[in-house]
Amino acid sequence: MIDNSIFENKKAAYYTLGCKLNFAETSSIGKLLSEQGIRRARPGEIADICVINTCSVTELADKKCRQAIRRIGKENPGAYIVVTGCYAQLKPEEVSHIDGVDLVIGAEQKLDILSYLKGLGKNEEKGRIITSASKDIRKFTPSCSADDRTRHFLKVQDGCDYFCSYCTIPFARGRSRNGTIASMVEQAKNVARQGGKEIVLTGVNI
Repeated sequence: MIDNSIFENKKAAYYTLGCKLNFAETSSIGKLLSEQGIRRARPGEIADICVINTCSVTELADKKCRQAIRRIGKENPGAYIVVTGCYAQLKPEEVSHIDGVDLVIGAEQKLDILSYLKGLGKNEEKGRIITSASKDIRKFTPSCSADDRTRHFLKVQDGCDYFCSYCTIPFARGRSRNGTIASMVEQAKNVARQGGKEIVLTGVNI
């Protein structure tokens, strides 16, 4: 049972680097937190919680993630900084040592973020890491971006089985997997009911 009182009057800011799949997952994380009473920080408002969903396609992407994490920490002094995504999965120790990072969450745990925010406001050790080995990334977490975007990105697939020599995706996101057709159709219907006009199917390898 999660103690919802720790989320009272809290504001969260969400940052996405990388692919449309990340946008869909960040939106789902935002929805989870909003259901606990955590409201989205307005532009220019200092957030209590910052969730940063990262990319790690290239070394340049890693560098941009590090720069973004440091900048976000400076813009939100005192915020609880959570870093997730591919960079967090592939190089959790490196991420954990960036100034200001409180929590590093891997691919398998990304949508279980509420369980790991239970220490919010306590004097926990900074840079806590919660990840699984790439071979243990098996969960498919349905996601669909909404936010302020005209297009809705519906996640229909995750991971990859090809293990190309130049690509880290199988290690960052695990083996290929997907949800049921029925669950994805229901998500699409929900988007339509909310007034969505365009849905883009997204995944790693579709």
